[in-house]
Amino acid sequence: MTRAGVGIRTAQTRSERMTGQIHVYDGAGKGKSQAALGVVLRSIGLGIQNLSPTRVLLLRFLKGPGRTYDEDASIAALQRAFPHLIDQVRTGRGEFFGADEITKFDRQEAQRGWDVAKGAIASGLYSVVVMDELNPVLDLGLLPVDEVVRTLTLKPDHMEVIVTGRAAPQALVDIANLHSEMKPHYHSAKEEGIAGIEIYTGAGKGKSTSALGKALQAIGKGISQDKSHRVLIMQWLKGGTGYTEDAAINALRQSYPNLVDHQRSGRDAIVWRGQQQELDYVEAERAWEIARAAIASGLYKTIILDELNPTVDLELLPEEPIVQALLRKPRDTEIVITGRCKNPPAYFDLATVHSEMVCHKHYAEKGVDLKRGVDF
Repeated sequence: MTRAGVGIRTAQTRSERMTGQIHVYDGAGKGKSQAALGVVLRSIGLGIQNLSPTRVLLLRFLKGPGRTYDEDASIAALQRAFPHLIDQVRTGRGEFFGADEITKFDRQEAQRGWDVAKGAIASGLYSVVVMDELNPVLDLGLLPVDEVVRTLTLKPDHMEVIVTGRAAPQALVDIANLHSEMKPHYHSAKEEGIAGIEIYTGAGKGKSTSALGKALQAIGKGISQDKSHRVLIMQWLKGGTGYTEDAAINALRQSYPNLVDHQRSGRDAIVWRGQQQELDYVEAERAWEIARAAIASGLYKTIILDELNPTVDLELLPEEPIVQALLRKPRDTEIVITGRCKNPPAYFDLATVHSEMVCHKHYAEKGVDLKRGVDF
C-alpha cells in the first residue's frame, strides 16, 4: 500500500514464508508484553486453522514470584485454553531494582533464564519464543549483549523470536527484523482521565495485538475470580475476510464460546479519504450502535473498538457521541480503542493510557514476504 491517506487494507493471499523473524518491542509506553501475547494468540490460531500446532515458550525475565503483573491473567487464559502448546518460565525477583542494586541472585536468575532460552532456541521445538523483559536485562548488564545477539542470529529459520522491554540495546535492534517503539502520550486531562480507557495508535506494529492481549487479560481475570468476564471485539473497516486477527479471534471464541462476542463492519475494500461511499457510513453507524449499546449495558468487562480511530478520522462517525458514551461507561468496563489517525479525536483526552506504536523497522520494507497469522 503506497497511496497516502488513512485507509485499511483488506488482507490478500500472499506466499507463505518459512523464515521466522526477530521482533523487538520497546519504549516507555504500555502494550509491549500485550503485543507479544497477541502475536502468540495469532500464531496458535493459525496453527489450529492449518492443523499444525504452534508450540510457544513464554520466558519472562525480571518477573519472579511474589508480584503480580498485568499479563499474568492473559497467560492463565492461554494456558487453560491451550495447555499442550504453552510453556512458561519466570525468572528474577519480584520487585524493581536499579543498576546500583544488582545482586548475585539477579545475575544467577538472568543466566538461568538465558540458559533456558538458549536450550529452546537450539532445540528447534518451538515455533514462537517470547523473551519478555530481556531488553532491561541487557541494559542492566546482567547478560552479555554480544552472546545474546550471536545466539539469535543462529536461531532456526522457522522460529519467531519476540523480545520486549524498555531500552533495547542497539546491537539487538541492528539484527531485528521488526522494531516497534511504544511511545506514551499524556493529555491535558490525564489527571481526570477515565479509568479503563486505553488507546493504541500509530504506524508501528502492535495495536491490534495489544488489544487481543487485553481480551486475554479480561478472560483470565474472570477465570481467577470465578466470574464471567465477557469480551466484545468490534471491528470497523473490515468487511472482507482473511484479516490479521481472524485466526486469533476464532481461537478465542472456540476456547471461550460463552465469553467472546465478535462483530465486523465495513466493505471488503480500502476506504480512502474523499472517496467514502454511502455504504461506508451505514456500516460505520451500524457498528457504532452495537458498540454504544454494549458500553451502556455493562454486560462486557472489556470492549475492543478495533479501527475506530481511522473510522472517525475518515469522518464516517462523529466524535461527540463517542465522547458521551465513554463518559457514561460503567466503572468496571474497560474500553480499548485502536487504529492510526492523522487528527486525534476529542475522546483521546479521556484515556488514562495512550500508546503510539512507532515503526522504526519492518521486514516488509526489505521485500520479505509476510507471514499469515503473525504479520497480516
